Amino acid sequence: MESTRSCANCKKTDVDLKACSKCKTAHYCGRDCQKTDWKSHKKVCSTAAQSAFVQGAAEHSTTYSAPRLKTIEKHEPKPFTKLDQGAYLRDRPEADTFKLLVDSFRLREADEFQFETKTQPQSLYTGAADSTAPFRQYVAQAWNKKLLPAWWNDAKTLECVAFGEGDAWSDLRKRVTKADVIKRYGDDKMPMQLRMLAEAVYGRGLMGQDGTMMRKQMVMMENGGPGDGMMSSMLSLNAR
Repeated sequence: MESTRSCANCKKTDVDLKACSKCKTAHYCGRDCQKTDWKSHKKVCSTAAQSAFVQGAAEHSTTYSAPRLKTIEKHEPKPFTKLDQGAYLRDRPEADTFKLLVDSFRLREADEFQFETKTQPQSLYTGAADSTAPFRQYVAQAWNKKLLPAWWNDAKTLECVAFGEGDAWSDLRKRVTKADVIKRYGDDKMPMQLRMLAEAVYGRGLMGQDGTMMRKQMVMMENGGPGDGMMSSMLSLNAR
C-alpha cells in the first residue's frame, strides 16, 4: 500500500502539499508551515539537496561541456573552473560582467526569500521599488573579495548600478526565478554558476551550505570527469 504524505510540520494529509524546492524530500501544506519547520529542516535540507545533485551527476554524466550562453558575448568554456579560481568575472566584456553581477545578486535574493524566508533591508522583498541599495553592498563585497576584474573602479560601480536600473532583462526592479535564468541564458547549469558566484561574494552558501564539494565536482567534469574511486569518495562525503 502506498503511504500517504503529510505536512512535515502540522502532519495534515488532506491538503495539497508542496515539496521543499531545494531538497524535494519534505512536504508542506503552506508557507507558514515551511517557515515554522525551517529550523529543524535546514539541518538535513542542504545535505539532501547536494547529495541528490552529485548522485545525479554520477548516474547521468561524468563530463560537462559548457554551452554558449544566449545573452553572454564571450563564451567561457570552463565556468566552474573559473569560479574555483576566483576568476569568474575576469577577462569578460563589461556588459557580460554587469549582467552576471546583477543576475547572481537577483537569484541569491530570490533564493534567500524562498528557502530561508530572509529579506534584505531596502529591497524588492521588503516593499522597496528596487534592490539597488543591497546590490551596492553586494558589489562592494565582491570588490573586497577581489572577485571583480582589474579594470573595475568606483565609476564602474555606478555604471553597473545604472545598468541594473535600466530596461535590460537584468533588472534590479524585478524578481527572478531559477526557471527564468535557465530560459534567459539557455543552460540548466546557469543558476548553479550564479549561486556559486554569490556564495563567493558573501562567503556563505544558501542555507549555510558549503558549495565547495559541488564546485570541485563540476571542475572535474569540465576536465573530463573523475575516476570511479574519486566519484565514490565524493558520493560518500556528500551522504554524511
